[in-house]
Amino acid sequence: MVSSDSLRAVVGSGEGDLDASADAFDVLEQVVAARLRRGLTVVVDTLGLDPAVRRSWLQAGRVAGMPCVAVLFETSAALCRERNAGRDRPIPARALARQLARASGAKGELAAEGWDHVLVERPGPTTTSTPGAPMPSPSVDLGPTGSRGRPEVILQLSRFPWGEDPAGWTRSVALAAADVGMGGVALMDHLIQIPQVDRAWEPIPEPWVTLGLLAGLDTHLRLGTLVSPVTFRAAGIIAKTVATLDVLSGGRAFLGLGAGWWEREHLAFGLPFPPARERLDQLEATIETVRALWGSGTKAHTGPRVHLPETTAYPRPVGRPPVLVGGSGQRRTLRIAAELADGCNLPSDLDRFDHLKDVLHQHCRAAGRDPDEVALTVLDLPVVGRDRDDTWRRVERLRGRTPAAAYARRHHAGEEASHAERYRRLAQRGVQTIFVALPDLDGPEDLERLAPVLARL
Repeated sequence: MVSSDSLRAVVGSGEGDLDASADAFDVLEQVVAARLRRGLTVVVDTLGLDPAVRRSWLQAGRVAGMPCVAVLFETSAALCRERNAGRDRPIPARALARQLARASGAKGELAAEGWDHVLVERPGPTTTSTPGAPMPSPSVDLGPTGSRGRPEVILQLSRFPWGEDPAGWTRSVALAAADVGMGGVALMDHLIQIPQVDRAWEPIPEPWVTLGLLAGLDTHLRLGTLVSPVTFRAAGIIAKTVATLDVLSGGRAFLGLGAGWWEREHLAFGLPFPPARERLDQLEATIETVRALWGSGTKAHTGPRVHLPETTAYPRPVGRPPVLVGGSGQRRTLRIAAELADGCNLPSDLDRFDHLKDVLHQHCRAAGRDPDEVALTVLDLPVVGRDRDDTWRRVERLRGRTPAAAYARRHHAGEEASHAERYRRLAQRGVQTIFVALPDLDGPEDLERLAPVLARL
């Protein structure tokens, strides 16, 4: 095994001597070439994020007649940051974010490069090897499950006070989310700003266009909606949209879906708003259509709800974007999530969460599905203060006509320790991802208030 870090210690002052990197890689290439000439196995231990360098090693192995294996470590962004924080000389946060973003894009690249095997290593006991084929995706990939580690926290953007620079504001908020250690950005999908968030004449951008802007940033952030009503777009169009975002982002897309609930925005934009039963039927059909169009080949699809004469849909997603169902309807919505979805988004209030989780798991068992196959996520709208006085100033500014105590309870108003404790309790209940929407988000600096919360998880 030849390690670039170890060689920096040989030719420089230590493994952290980045000035010695060029000399270290010169030695590394000599070792690789010498071992291949002798037909000896060589393990190259580097980040391996440069496709051109990987292809050069692959070609050298082919010339030497050696089997060529690529090893991908699917370590969560949260765990990477935790380990980095414990280093004597941590990598700067922006540099680590760039590495994570490039690692995410490497999934699709490795699958297309022609390796004899792609070996996928994940934290824990599970290892999978797929000869010469694209790497498998887990049933859902929204971060580590709460029962086994800290939950992933994703920013949900629901208000956009972007002033005269919409694109700049949006980019700066996303970059700040990455810098404080959040795992992604989710956008609310509405045509008119909802009264629970802001005034109707405040901006609410089309989410998938906006996520396309964020896909071009050099980050690790997962990107998706929480949630897109199935009444807004034909099922095939949303499949195409998400597949495109997944390719452009290097496999970081996810899809939140719901049946839709607000009649006003449908009427204002000339869209049908059928009864709830029909919207839920549409939700089921949309999930089936999306899955069919993301599958391999161009064959016809005939399922319980949908018939497609062909499934010619390119580009395919890099992996399998997880489908998350939002809603708390106990009879039908949770049953759809249990039968068809990769994850289900529930309220963050602990009592409501516990009850709805039990109902969801009952639906899973009735469908013959292991409840652990359906990831649990929550949407939280916290008021986060730097101290007690700051917390209550924020409550007073935000509460409108709602009594201060009632507003504070509804938004779990408090300081970093109280929010971190709530999130730990949610993780103990199996919550994998917490979507956080700050009701007083004005700009990137507001996300600094979440950094101490994340540090305590």
